[in-house]
Amino acid sequence: MTRTTESWTSSFPAVTELTRLSSSSLVWVPGPLSATMNLFAAVHTVSVSAVLVDDAGSATHAHLTPSTLTRALDEDLPLEGTTVVVAGDRLSPALHDRAAAAGARVHHYYGAAELSFVAWGSHVEDLRAFPGVEVAVRGGEVWARSPYLCAGYDGPPGPLRRSGDGFATVGDTGVLRDGRLTVTGRPGAVTVGGSTVCLAEVESALAARAAGQVSVVGLPHQTWGMLLAVVLTSASDHPELVAVAKDELARAARPRLWFHLDPLPQTAAGKVDRQALVSLLSGDGGRARRLV
Repeated sequence: MTRTTESWTSSFPAVTELTRLSSSSLVWVPGPLSATMNLFAAVHTVSVSAVLVDDAGSATHAHLTPSTLTRALDEDLPLEGTTVVVAGDRLSPALHDRAAAAGARVHHYYGAAELSFVAWGSHVEDLRAFPGVEVAVRGGEVWARSPYLCAGYDGPPGPLRRSGDGFATVGDTGVLRDGRLTVTGRPGAVTVGGSTVCLAEVESALAARAAGQVSVVGLPHQTWGMLLAVVLTSASDHPELVAVAKDELARAARPRLWFHLDPLPQTAAGKVDRQALVSLLSGDGGRARRLV
């Protein structure tokens, strides 16, 4: 657990302005409060005397992960006129556009429990430094300096690292270009035929061209060590993404296995459960359909 001071709540005014939250707002936070993004949303709601509600139909504001947003759209939940704040994973431009077409006002942010808010925008390709935050990318890692950084950990140490100039990182990777931050995710690499492949980079390249969700995992292989497997929630994405992989990815980074599965398994925090996904694809549960 991160240990914070009043710096955590000092971000409230900026978030209030960005989301236009007020005492008359009705806020839907369907995820568990054990997830930092949901806990922040609930505390922020109470701080402005807004009201937490249990359903999308009465909400003026909602805090969702990309997975829960996808499910809300698939179930035709009423999002027209709702301010939707998406975090917990990368929000693709396609999913943003789908939610916007349903009438939602969509915001997306990147942050971490240890760093609080780092960047804000409309989707993963449109993130800029959150008010009061300085962002830098050093050695491929995203670093932030702001009054919102945590004071430390209560309990075992975590991924937080600090520099001598006040910046901190949790090891997420990204690219900063012309003030726009693209976050590719927490490092996760597999060895394919002797070559090291970053899963987040492969997933980012494919997700940018997909209409549905994309998850990339490594599956054990007797000869090659690991093979890359792509799981799609929209099977119609398959032909185009195969072409993208061939044209844009190095040979070792090209997925060899493609599956269709909708919905993807989720953790209690509403993120894609990659461990469960690997177990599912490696077993004979039959839920995932192999695409050829």
